Amino acid sequence: VQLVESGGGLVQPGGSLTLSCAASGFNLADYAVTWIRHIPDNRRETIARITNDGSALIYLDSVKGRFSISRDNAKREVYLQMNALKPEDTAEYICSTSRARGQGTQVTVSA
Repeated sequence: VQLVESGGGLVQPGGSLTLSCAASGFNLADYAVTWIRHIPDNRRETIARITNDGSALIYLDSVKGRFSISRDNAKREVYLQMNALKPEDTAEYICSTSRARGQGTQVTVSA
């Protein structure tokens, strides 16, 4: 039972990335999924959550209007679309459910 994030990397300010979260060992379509990030000073921020039927909520004010969360239950994946990225978005991005938590994917926003 595990979650695996992908799609992180190095991007210039103003750029975009799409993170994906996939599960093995259980059906991700049955679970709400939360995206969290760990920022360099070791703080954790809850970014967004999507229920199993697709109701989405962005929690973090600093990303509203730039990030969106979605899911494709047929593919059993959840996505975090990140646009207009800023250096302060640099963090390890982790997806989490009540069943499992991923190891994270690093996003670095730098010129």
